[in-house]
Amino acid sequence: MNEDRVNADFRRRVVIATETLSWRPSPQKGVERRLLDRIGGEIARATSLVRYAPASHFPAHAHALGEEFLVLDGVFSDEQGDYPAGTYVRNPPGSSHAPYTGRGCTILVKLRQMPQTESDHLVVDTTTAVWRSQAEGLARLPLFASPDEMVALESLAPGADQPEQAQTGGEEIFVLSGELMDGEGTYSAATWIRNPAGHRRALKSQRGATYWVKRGHLRPAT
Repeated sequence: MNEDRVNADFRRRVVIATETLSWRPSPQKGVERRLLDRIGGEIARATSLVRYAPASHFPAHAHALGEEFLVLDGVFSDEQGDYPAGTYVRNPPGSSHAPYTGRGCTILVKLRQMPQTESDHLVVDTTTAVWRSQAEGLARLPLFASPDEMVALESLAPGADQPEQAQTGGEEIFVLSGELMDGEGTYSAATWIRNPAGHRRALKSQRGATYWVKRGHLRPAT
């Protein structure tokens, strides 16, 4: 695999059952990655799963174009606090930290994908935040919104069937639990889906599903 370019054509739909991917070592001992998309070397525009072994750390580093992550398991920590499973964090452009973990953790992380104008450090504990009903069988927990993107957790009740929509600005989904379906397949937990700008899709679930979603950020260049 050319690790400098992974799923780098954002006009293409991508579906990955991430548990089938190998964990690849990072430059830091105890920190491994599953690469979902990537453009660049060690300083890259990237979407990855990152796994920290117990008592591991990563050297202090800056995020020139920002970082966002969702803690999937364990506890991720840095100088600003401890982030247990279910915590969503946005570190804006120009921020820096030296992350570590005591018990180990896994995060879904996106690097170098924020506008320079974003300036706020955001932390959301999704285990206590308030969900909002959106439609019959669909609930949403908002995480972040701007003119260019929306990030949330969504939950489909068992048997829910949401109508087809055009994703004019593209969409990424990471299935957290249950089983999600669209017209092209059925997706279990830990599946990552990237639908390009203009893709049309409906969502449904026979057994119920909860997933992280990001929309609007894959608009084609104008």
